[in-house]
Amino acid sequence: MKKIRYLLFGYQIVHGKTIENPPEKELVEEIQTMMEEFMKNANAQVENGNKAAGTRARKGSLDLEKKLKEFRKISLEHTRK
Repeated sequence: MKKIRYLLFGYQIVHGKTIENPPEKELVEEIQTMMEEFMKNANAQVENGNKAAGTRARKGSLDLEKKLKEFRKISLEHTRK
């Protein structure tokens, strides 16, 4: 029998039971997306000399830094439990 899963407001619903998605999983996915965008812009600057991409990469690196600090904070909270 196939498990049916639904994602609703950060919660997984499996066979009528609600399971909270760990916040760090969503955060890691967001960090991965941001990292891919950063790499795309950084490579465009380095390889093609695209100045606008360099600006986007620098801004992305600052946003990425904030998300990584948030991940570190959540990770430490979970290891202390």
